[in-house]
Amino acid sequence: MKLATILIDGTSRAARVDGETYTALATADVRELLEDPSWRTKAQEPGERYTAAQVRLAPVVPVPGKVVCVGLNYRTHILEMGRDLPEYPTLFAKFADTLIGAHDDIVLPPESGSVDWEAELCVVVGATVRRATAEQAAAAIAGFTVLNDVSMRDWQFRTREWLQGKNFEASTPIGPVLVTPDELPGDVRPGLTITTVVDGEEMQRADTGDLVFDPVALVEYVSTMITLRPGDVIATGTPGGVGHARKPPRYLTAGSKVVTTIEHIGSLENTVRSES
Repeated sequence: MKLATILIDGTSRAARVDGETYTALATADVRELLEDPSWRTKAQEPGERYTAAQVRLAPVVPVPGKVVCVGLNYRTHILEMGRDLPEYPTLFAKFADTLIGAHDDIVLPPESGSVDWEAELCVVVGATVRRATAEQAAAAIAGFTVLNDVSMRDWQFRTREWLQGKNFEASTPIGPVLVTPDELPGDVRPGLTITTVVDGEEMQRADTGDLVFDPVALVEYVSTMITLRPGDVIATGTPGGVGHARKPPRYLTAGSKVVTTIEHIGSLENTVRSES
């Protein structure tokens, strides 16, 4: 099953996605849908149908209660950054105000000259869990989506804490859809090709099987410290190929086109523009 949050004349609705058809559901967005324990049944209900041309994609979960991000979680990326493989996940948080839709513009803030891309597989939580076992963690995964953890590197590395470089407003595309694990090879531990293409040039290519801490392990770990609830998201980290690690570094500029894709899920297609 594929789910999205769509905007129709400025009003948001959760929708079931079948090919190019969006069937509007009774709830306002995917988070509200997931908060109903019978969400899988509710998602199959009939509703008004729209074509892709008739809707705008909102962030697949517009206002998650938590956005937990994992740094340095692909072996290739860890090595390119000159670090050792971690014993525990490196966690930081994003705020919901950072999220934008799958086709929205990435706006360059005037305060940063080092805006970078980070393709990420993103877990969407579908059940309330605390101190989850592996079995409970797997069952709590509603599905997966794509996230581009756009990062302001000059702000990120001002201090040892990363939060300020990861939380510029309206900087982080997420979507286009949530795909349930049963549709993916590997189920709750999917092995999927993940890529980033900037202005037609491939910058990142990896397999999500390269994750040091897989989605189930991350739900276990994060739920140990805090309750995870329906609609919470966990961004699992980015593979090698980010602009900051290149020699010389390469960053996003106005007019750039960024396409972030995970096979079997979909693509974020974003134009970069200066803040007006």
